[in-house]
Amino acid sequence: MGMYSVLEIVTEFIIDLISFLGYPGIILAMAIESACIPLPSEVIMPFSGYLAYKGRFDIIAVSVAGAVGCVLGSILAYWVGMKGGKPLILRYGRYVLISPKEIELAERWARRYGDKAVFISRLMPVVRTFISLPAGMFGVGFPKFVLYTFLGSLPWCFVLAYAGKALGENWHIIGGWIRKADWLIAILILFGLALFLWKRIGEIRSKVEKG
Repeated sequence: MGMYSVLEIVTEFIIDLISFLGYPGIILAMAIESACIPLPSEVIMPFSGYLAYKGRFDIIAVSVAGAVGCVLGSILAYWVGMKGGKPLILRYGRYVLISPKEIELAERWARRYGDKAVFISRLMPVVRTFISLPAGMFGVGFPKFVLYTFLGSLPWCFVLAYAGKALGENWHIIGGWIRKADWLIAILILFGLALFLWKRIGEIRSKVEKG
């Protein structure tokens, strides 16, 4: 079975789930996505926005439902990170398509930005799905984690849902745009990390030379 066939099956599952359950379906689908299980928010939220375009949903309620789902799923991932740590994630992550590179990227963000990494990463593809694992590993306070997850997820959910509503019948093309942007954003993140390390090394060398 090819990648496109798998994506079509996943898309059909999301459409059926949300069409049947309504807002609880959005919450459930986004909870699954935020629990690091590959169910793309790039399909969940635009389709929900499309249903707002059709008059079935309210765009604000859709966005809040998506953010609530993100919080619920992220709590599970946070707990896994807190209890199992990195060895458990590296050992079993591949079964839900979590690669070591993705874990490493999320771990770097968590180390660099601390609590704020939860909020910042929720606004970005690639990192947003996996940041809950290192947040649990590094002991980010639970109340802050929940708050930052909700506040960071709400704009992401709203933008995707609004785009789906604006595009109407063409809501499905958003997923392709986001997947192309993933690579660009990942490259920008890596470039930023490299620049940060280069500056830090320069500062250390300067201190050594002066000392």
